[in-house]
Amino acid sequence: MKRILFLAFSLISFAASAAVAPKSSPDGAPAVKLTATQIVDRNVAARGGLEAWRAVSTLTLSGRLEAGGKKNTELPFVMKMKRSHMSRLEINFQDQTAVQVYDGTQGWKVRPFLGRDDAEPFTPAEAKAAAAWEELDGPLIDYAKKGTRVELAGTEAVEGRNAYKLKLTMKNGEVRNIWIDGARFLEVKMDGEPRKMDGKLRNVAIYFRDYKSVNGLTVPHLVETVVEKDKQAHKMTIERVAVNQPMEGALFAKPQLATMAKVSSQQAEQRP
Repeated sequence: MKRILFLAFSLISFAASAAVAPKSSPDGAPAVKLTATQIVDRNVAARGGLEAWRAVSTLTLSGRLEAGGKKNTELPFVMKMKRSHMSRLEINFQDQTAVQVYDGTQGWKVRPFLGRDDAEPFTPAEAKAAAAWEELDGPLIDYAKKGTRVELAGTEAVEGRNAYKLKLTMKNGEVRNIWIDGARFLEVKMDGEPRKMDGKLRNVAIYFRDYKSVNGLTVPHLVETVVEKDKQAHKMTIERVAVNQPMEGALFAKPQLATMAKVSSQQAEQRP
């Protein structure tokens, strides 16, 4: 669930619009040398501009998540986000609904298919990740106001495409890298939360693919997390994106288990 939460949060950071950009050189680096500020400006413009993003108050994403395992089951999910810093993630599995919510300050999770039917508070690490990355408009929009410092860390090829590597130092001191396509100025890769496996921390990369237009914004419809040394990969497929749907604040409060049980029961009765 922690992986799913981070993946869903990171997806919101990368809704973007198509851009007209320079040709790339054959040596693997973008032909135009730009500063970090210029790259961010082009990225913001490519994603629709500041005013367009400031007008977005809510986002809803729905689709399927790979659960892993031998059968690699795909689970339906719905992710809702509202300014500022509120989110709700629901995942359905065998007539049960797991929920994670964050109200901008606190977070809770309910994981019935792990035998945990109580609303548990986020761990300190989960709360830190939610506060740092759960950005409706992404880390580069109004980055200075968010207390983020951005530096150009060079150029690299990402899946055969030339990309600028940006180093982001967040307000809390956390450092992340984001790779921006040198031709389209859309995000193609981002550092994920390191994962502990076999007693060791493994680097995680998140890749963004299959961009499609939604209300004038271009949103990645396939997001893949990869544990780099072990090459384990998990995909999130986005099937529907809705912008500015009305959302009550109570949606992001601590889950009420009795209400959830009633909703799950009704959903089961409606299935053929």
